Amino acid sequence: MRCLIVEDDFISRKILRELLIPYFDIEIAVDGEEAVTAFKLAQEAKAPYDMICMDIMMPRMNGTDALRAIRQMEKELSIPPNLEVKVVMTTALDDPKTVFENYYNVGATAYIVKPISKSKLMRELRTLGLIE
Repeated sequence: MRCLIVEDDFISRKILRELLIPYFDIEIAVDGEEAVTAFKLAQEAKAPYDMICMDIMMPRMNGTDALRAIRQMEKELSIPPNLEVKVVMTTALDDPKTVFENYYNVGATAYIVKPISKSKLMRELRTLGLIE
């Protein structure tokens, strides 16, 4: 399985990579613009991501805008909702408005508040059916 980690903070990227590498082939993007480009290239190569783990607050293009662009591309590619990439949004903000915006309005599959622990992440991956 393939996973794209989208995170501007080096330590957060490193932690996510270490937690996910037993389960996924990992690629990294450091902001939303890189994430959108990586998603597009993966689709064109017929090697889509199974999961994107994306921070919300990033420079250049934030995670919310990147997710919105990815979901729009999926619509343009006629990808049915049940085959959309699973997107786990991560943030240090435990703000109900942010959760609502990303989870319900933009189309995030799941939402994890930092700091990300192995148990929280594994629980989400099991819930999403990505690991047993």
